[in-house]
Amino acid sequence: MTNNTIVTSDDILLKLCHSVAHVLSNTSASNVTHAGMVQSIARTRLKPDLGCFSIFDGGFSGLVVINFSSSAAIEIYRRYMLNMGMPESELAFSHTSDEVSNVMGELMNQILGDFINKISKELQTSISQSQPKMLTINKELTISIDANLDDAVARRVSFRTENNHIFYLEFAMDKTEFIRLDEFVYDEEFDPDSLLEQHSTIGANKGSVSNVSSLVKNADKPAITSNTIDNAEADDLLDQLGI
Repeated sequence: MTNNTIVTSDDILLKLCHSVAHVLSNTSASNVTHAGMVQSIARTRLKPDLGCFSIFDGGFSGLVVINFSSSAAIEIYRRYMLNMGMPESELAFSHTSDEVSNVMGELMNQILGDFINKISKELQTSISQSQPKMLTINKELTISIDANLDDAVARRVSFRTENNHIFYLEFAMDKTEFIRLDEFVYDEEFDPDSLLEQHSTIGANKGSVSNVSSLVKNADKPAITSNTIDNAEADDLLDQLGI
């Protein structure tokens, strides 16, 4: 008999927190972290200054809300755009800019995509998301969202940017548990950029070792003229081409 593993709503929330920190850290080339404590709340709300939400459905239903302060939104937006190679002179300075809303909405989409991919593999279930909606909110306005959840569990987690600006993730979903009945293997996640970097490093190291070996082997040999080297390289190229 196998030991049954139970995955609760809070375990799923932790996976979502990891997706938020992972995606925002990588895309902005900075360090975004989440708190080790989670707060139980009555319901989710969109709050100032920039609020984004998305509803998901399928194996279980839920709602994800991220409330960015203006300083947190601008920091993440500008770091993301600079990391993409945009000149600083062309970047927006206000969180009310449409460009900032569009970028933060795209980042929210990437976060949910990463989260759904992990959930689909680890819990062997399927969920889909709605297109994230981004709203610039006045300081006097708070919007409640009703996702029609049965026996909902609502949580709030605080996040911190590299410059110590705070933003909040609010999460609500059906109270549910996933119980492992049998052992299974799922594909491990890998980062394509890290894989390419690893192979580049290996190739560079091999090249360095090869160069050192050649220098050692040829240390006692007479000097070779540049014409001889050029001819040898040309012959190697022709051999590779099969000519």
